Amino acid sequence: HVQLVESGGGSVQPGGSLRLSCEVSGNIDGTNCIGWFRQYPGKEREGVAAIVTLGGTTYYDDSVKGRFTISRDNAKNTLYLQMNSLKPEDTAVYYCAADRSGYCVSYDYWGQGTQVTVS
Repeated sequence: HVQLVESGGGSVQPGGSLRLSCEVSGNIDGTNCIGWFRQYPGKEREGVAAIVTLGGTTYYDDSVKGRFTISRDNAKNTLYLQMNSLKPEDTAVYYCAADRSGYCVSYDYWGQGTQVTVS
């Protein structure tokens, strides 16, 4: 089993920056792909960014390309999401998730979420 704990959310003005962290514990072998999702009220979760453990390939949703950067510190078992040039439409609950397969398609483990508010 894998445990994921997000932190770093908060309130920021438009144009500001935040860095989200996701601490990973448990069976690290079950995190071949790990990513960030966000959820707006009343909407389904949508993918924001993901990173493959082997090789470090990254994926980004078009809405955050050039503004957000996903990274992983394997020594600290921590995933990060650096968010710059934040917009009000980035306001959402952000979740980190892990996919055992490494294909970044079906995620098996989820964190509890952290609120990001841009206003």
